[in-house]
Amino acid sequence: MPKKTTADVPLQLRSQLCFAVYSTAHAFNRVYKPLLDRLGLTYPQYLVMLVLWERDGLSVKEIGERLFLDSGTLTPLLKRMEALHLLKRTRSAQDERQVLVTLTAQGTALREKARAIVPPAILDATGCSIAELADLHGKLVKLRERLDAAVEG
Repeated sequence: MPKKTTADVPLQLRSQLCFAVYSTAHAFNRVYKPLLDRLGLTYPQYLVMLVLWERDGLSVKEIGERLFLDSGTLTPLLKRMEALHLLKRTRSAQDERQVLVTLTAQGTALREKARAIVPPAILDATGCSIAELADLHGKLVKLRERLDAAVEG
């Protein structure tokens, strides 16, 4: 086996920012899973609920834009959530091509349960202060925007 040099560092797994983000996402999922099980939600369903709790009555397209998901991925997810009576999908009266998504009373009520369970547990699991998490969040959003611009530009 050839001797490793400092030139090899950029190709080592432990040096990869993408792997640090990827493995951190998996760690987050392991923390979220039991919390979301208590809410009866999967992680993608939780993300949809977060979007609708911020602003109810969005189109499928608007939800997809907020979550960086295409309608082919989002539609089956929304159908399952509708079957759980968390939301309702209806065609827009102004444009029948658009499907509007609104929360049901059950979906709206779930917000308070989620508020009591998820944020405190995530804060505790990270061991970070709110300020540290806000700073990290800002840096990750900026990084995502730069990566998106590099791909699009």
